[in-house]
Amino acid sequence: MATSFPRIVDSAFGHPRGLAGRIGGAIMARANAATERELVAEAGLRHTDTVLVLGPGPGVGLAAAAAAASAGRVIGVDPAEEMLRQCRERCAEQARTGHVRLHRGDAEDTGQPDGSVDVLLTVNTLHLWPDRTRALTELYRVLRPGGRLIMSAHRMLLEGSPATLRLDVECAGFTRVLLRLNDRRGLLGPSYELHAGRPENR
Repeated sequence: MATSFPRIVDSAFGHPRGLAGRIGGAIMARANAATERELVAEAGLRHTDTVLVLGPGPGVGLAAAAAAASAGRVIGVDPAEEMLRQCRERCAEQARTGHVRLHRGDAEDTGQPDGSVDVLLTVNTLHLWPDRTRALTELYRVLRPGGRLIMSAHRMLLEGSPATLRLDVECAGFTRVLLRLNDRRGLLGPSYELHAGRPENR
């Protein structure tokens, strides 16, 4: 039992699949909804922006981004087919018209062209990145010069200190790095919110 419980948790939230993944998606849709919508609102998306939502889960933030970038393009990248399926259901009309596109990938391999994204959003995926340096390098690559990275990560799931996260982001080439603790109380308590940008001339 002790060894099976972590597997159940992983199949529900870490790498969602099967029945556990469907249940996990429903829980995430409720637990992360406020954070995802707030992050989209804080991003101040322009209606023509190209937005990449990394790890959209069941698609709550993806739908919010699609509503804000109504004449742009919104891309959801997730490694779990179950989450992509739930995104297709939640954003069915936008996916049908091509306004929302879904791609199976992860933080280290988004499958997107160089400099193709205006804003990159991600909520509670940081602890799932096997190699933070490689992931940040990839996210920097897909952002256009002047593009922005906005992420939220549960404090209790953050590996290392906030200062280390900030340093890692800066070492990947990002500038204008702002990191703050948002004391919004979710299921897992407060979250860190990070805003950073790719320089205009790089």
